[in-house]
Amino acid sequence: MELLTGSTTDQAPANPAATDDMLATQPVGYWCGLAQTAVTRHLRDAMAKVDVTQPQYWVLNRVNGGPAAPSREEVVAQLTHLADGPHEIARVVDQLLHREWLRIDDGQRLHLTDAGEAARVRLRELATEVRAVVHQGISDEEYVAALKVLRRMVANVEGDGTPGRPS
Repeated sequence: MELLTGSTTDQAPANPAATDDMLATQPVGYWCGLAQTAVTRHLRDAMAKVDVTQPQYWVLNRVNGGPAAPSREEVVAQLTHLADGPHEIARVVDQLLHREWLRIDDGQRLHLTDAGEAARVRLRELATEVRAVVHQGISDEEYVAALKVLRRMVANVEGDGTPGRPS
């Protein structure tokens, strides 16, 4: 394997108590996984208090978010990669239809009901509150820098056909 930079840093075992001077040796996968688990748990716990799941919020946003009303199949296809299993999004659509937050028109397209739109707006406010907690003490510049680093790491390992990058 060819190194992408001229320097190497030894990889240390994951250590949740690593000091700042040890962070360069820490495995990014461990820390990304830890952050993903903690942030997702925090958001899902907040949503559970109002009897909603994160996948329900995804579906409400997707049904609201396009130029044309989507079909059930389109929503399932677009969101399944985020879900915990291949059938979860279809079940969520059924839950939201039962709750009367969604309705299906004669063309088999999904639409938010007034109650569904009100729920989506409330959940957006909740997600914004959770985001504020997660981002406490982190400037927008720091956040953007962190995401740019993660995006670059993904490109480094997935490859994009550029010479010197894995493919």
